Amino acid sequence: MGDSTEDSSNAAQRAQPEGQDQSDEEQGGFFRRIIGVLSQGEDDAPSEDNPRDTDSSGLPPGMGNLRDMAVEDVAIPKADIISVPASISKDELVQVFRDSGLTRLPVFEGTLDTPIGMVHLKDFALKHGFNGKGGGFSITNTLRPLLYVPPSMPIGVLLQKMQNERRHMALVIDEYGGVDGLVTIEDLIEQVVGEIEDEHDLDDAQFWTQERPGVYLALAKTPLEEFEAEIDQSLTDTEEVDEEEIDTLGGLVFMLLGRVPVRGEVVEHPAGVTIEVTEADPRRIKRLRVQMPGVSDS
Repeated sequence: MGDSTEDSSNAAQRAQPEGQDQSDEEQGGFFRRIIGVLSQGEDDAPSEDNPRDTDSSGLPPGMGNLRDMAVEDVAIPKADIISVPASISKDELVQVFRDSGLTRLPVFEGTLDTPIGMVHLKDFALKHGFNGKGGGFSITNTLRPLLYVPPSMPIGVLLQKMQNERRHMALVIDEYGGVDGLVTIEDLIEQVVGEIEDEHDLDDAQFWTQERPGVYLALAKTPLEEFEAEIDQSLTDTEEVDEEEIDTLGGLVFMLLGRVPVRGEVVEHPAGVTIEVTEADPRRIKRLRVQMPGVSDS
């Protein structure tokens, strides 16, 4: 998820069939089969006399989550939402897109509790060029509508609504009309098929990659000993860190803070290393950016 957390806007498109000679069921694609399951009555539930063969139907075993889970179970918390004000400048917007790696950002007036829409990187790039050097800039001219949903809505209902209205992002609204969280279509699909990795995600077998000299993008589960060998510097030889209690970069950050950090939080290591949390949820750290001492932010 990553939403806030990272946003994979092509997830629905990847699920659509490509051939022209397929059967009617195949042409319906992934979403039609999901909607078919959601529309079945209780009499159609699996039983000893009527087992549902998920292998032959092609439906993932996580289909039950569409009925059993609510939006509040998968939404990104309000504190972790990356959004922009309507007054943002063109250069500032480019920087937010660059730093976050997201393609969709909620836009608000005053505070996030007054959202006015969503800005899509593609719309911005087509209008102003991929370097942001196009004509006169007004974010209101590029806004797309958002969905607003209650936290109790079943995720299967929201997934069907997103597919019908061709929306990929929704804001979760609390009982007082304020924003309580954010959910993307990827967050919903991942509850069925598992985590969806995109081309920017690190392979599980590759714990880190060098973004530029002295700056690394790393998984939180990166073995600390291996990473120390890579940077030729100890991160546990300080009074604040007990090397016997931690084995990973994520564990190091947790020990330094004493809690799970939020996305975007920056931790200053006593040895001069700067660690930025680039992806996290309320329960765990997922990805980090590690910057060595003396390296410029540019």
